Amino acid sequence: DAPRVSMTTNGLRLPGLAAPLADAGLARVNISLDTLDRATFAQLTRRDRLVDVLAGIAAAKAAGLAPVKINSVLVRGVNDHEAPTLLRWALAEGVRLRFIEHMPLDAGHQWSRDGLVTAAEILESLRVGGFRLQPADGRGASPSEDWIVLGDLGPIGTVGVIGSVTRPFCDSCNRMRLTADGQFRNCLFARTESDLRALLRAGAARPRELGARA
Repeated sequence: DAPRVSMTTNGLRLPGLAAPLADAGLARVNISLDTLDRATFAQLTRRDRLVDVLAGIAAAKAAGLAPVKINSVLVRGVNDHEAPTLLRWALAEGVRLRFIEHMPLDAGHQWSRDGLVTAAEILESLRVGGFRLQPADGRGASPSEDWIVLGDLGPIGTVGVIGSVTRPFCDSCNRMRLTADGQFRNCLFARTESDLRALLRAGAARPRELGARA
């Protein structure tokens, strides 16, 4: 089977690009959305463009980039109270919400464990917010621990929690990532990258060409 290609994005350009990307072979998107409050969005992202991200999510759904996954990072004292609100919104919109622990990936070394909202705290916040959660069957190679959200008549959706810091999953991870500037990474925490863009521009064979020669 051909590999399914997904893209992680802030969603700002998806209103105009979701359909062309789907036509080009993109299978699905992960869209970053940490808050539904306009002022908090501007505080976290340094830009007042929450409306554009929501439009991008709508465009991705319309283009069939399913399932549309929403990645939310909670930061203590900033948006950590929004977990139930985000989940209610995601269930209503028909998108898959995943909470990701705040990871130390910042080049400026500003990350502090004091701001980390743990996977256990996220799940407790959802329960306090009125949600009944049931563990889903095995995670396999997925980085996300998935939970079934139960309504009065049965399951009404799912929510994922990626505990990269407090619940590491390195032994089962099978993810590979290509950065926007053509660098291949086998892990988000990797200290080195492989420059695929330079290789391709120098004439290296593309995977499709290699398959045709086999």
